[in-house]
Amino acid sequence: MYIFPTSNHSNSSKAEPKVPRPIIALHGVSKRYRTAAGEYTVLKDIDLELEAGEFVSIVGKSGSGKTTLLNMITGIDRPSAGQVWVNQTALHTLNEGQMARWRGRNLGIVFQFFQLLPTLSVLENILLPMDFCGKVPYRQRGERALYLLELVGLADQAYKLPLALSGGQQQRVAISRALANDPPVLIADEPTGNLDSKTAEDVFELFHNLAAQGKSVVIVTHDAGLATRTHRSARIADGEIIEAALPQPLFAPLLTGD
Repeated sequence: MYIFPTSNHSNSSKAEPKVPRPIIALHGVSKRYRTAAGEYTVLKDIDLELEAGEFVSIVGKSGSGKTTLLNMITGIDRPSAGQVWVNQTALHTLNEGQMARWRGRNLGIVFQFFQLLPTLSVLENILLPMDFCGKVPYRQRGERALYLLELVGLADQAYKLPLALSGGQQQRVAISRALANDPPVLIADEPTGNLDSKTAEDVFELFHNLAAQGKSVVIVTHDAGLATRTHRSARIADGEIIEAALPQPLFAPLLTGD
């Protein structure tokens, strides 16, 4: 069983140094589904740790298990075996109500197809998770929503309906909504898959900036070229992680020949 390290200095006058804890930790995670044809294993004994402030990509072909892996991290699905810890919380032990409350405070999720509510304005879409969670004081919510729209260059679109915006603009609104409650972890499933190259580049740069500010960003993508530009990448195939790249600062000199 995986247990996060804890200090034990009750008999010592000197405090031991704190041990950094991964903000995301999966240990021995497997996921199986029962079908008419029998049991089907989607994830096989996954071990993965991510640190705060990392920008990490999970790469794999369609059907490789990458979206199921993302669902483990977000608590949208539960492991058949193993443990999932995010921001020092054991997600595999939470019930549905606890999970919903925890997710609202700790995770921002960006979906491939935006998932904006079409009858609400852009501003109202960003206010909604604040109203649901209650983490941001009521009087500050409008100001924060406008700030987040300004962050992605869309403050002038605040009172339009989502369908009046381009796909790239809707994706940037979705990122603003994911940041509404200032979560420590941002998760994005194929965030640039439906965008033109210029907009995809802008979105990717935004993720880099958020990581530089201390947020942990995890994206799922089938684009291996895009993955090479994140701090680390993990390649998944047939439900197993078959390759985990070193952080960029460690392998960059090898690429330059220095």
